[in-house]
Amino acid sequence: MPSPKALLNAAKIRASKELGQNFLSDPSSAELIVRKSSLSPEDVVLEIGAGLGALTIPLSRSVKKVYAVEKDRRLATVLNGELIKNDIYNVEIFHQDILKTDMTALSALDKGKIIVIGNLPYNISSQILIHLVKSREAIERTIIMLQKELAHRIAAPSGGRNYGRLSVIIQYCSQVKTIADIKASQFFPRPKVDSRILEIHFMKTLPFPVANEKTLFQVVAAAFGKRRKTLKNALSKSCLPANPDTIATVLEIAGIDGTRRAETLSVEEFVRLTDAFLTQMPSLTSD
Repeated sequence: MPSPKALLNAAKIRASKELGQNFLSDPSSAELIVRKSSLSPEDVVLEIGAGLGALTIPLSRSVKKVYAVEKDRRLATVLNGELIKNDIYNVEIFHQDILKTDMTALSALDKGKIIVIGNLPYNISSQILIHLVKSREAIERTIIMLQKELAHRIAAPSGGRNYGRLSVIIQYCSQVKTIADIKASQFFPRPKVDSRILEIHFMKTLPFPVANEKTLFQVVAAAFGKRRKTLKNALSKSCLPANPDTIATVLEIAGIDGTRRAETLSVEEFVRLTDAFLTQMPSLTSD
């Protein structure tokens, strides 16, 4: 396959900074992702940000079907041409925003869970991860490439500065494993930072299930909204419709010291905190 630079030049396209476009230029990196993904000929893959096809093409040769999601119509056109040149017919291109992609509907088409693979655009990586969590009933696992710093945050244990809202949400429902690191030099245009490939495997049975996940996400966001403040103060000054007395009661029910900071709470403690909120404020489930 031609280099991304050559393909872009031939199509008179410039990579979009606004869309966070950086394309794999080293074929060995794409081959590594496919190899480490443990794919089978019966698998159905949804690829996030298919771009010019650096990953799409090797994926198509390893699985039953690839749903290639690409927001940029210019790239989707180039990708379609590359698939035709390579006699590839098991790839369906979706010109749309991944954040608006109904993964449950795609899973239903093939009557089984899909595997999500992709190089996440740097500017919306967090939103995509939340979308994957909310769509996880349709997903078996994900193999994603993202900024190394964000990868650290996702896998970070409680108690450190890397541990935050995304850490809690991802670790609440999945197990995270590092697959490999990819140098910035292996992309075009070259980004400022290195990347890391993670496998996120969504658990069928949660170790600490919460009464309402939407409320859990609200509570976690509120707790980390002012992470330098104590947990009691952060929650009091958040968007949660709770007065200081209610928050004090909630913390007491959950058995959590309000002078602690959000980054010290484990996933289990956030679940306890959320369930305690729901005993005092049932209306949070409908906000």
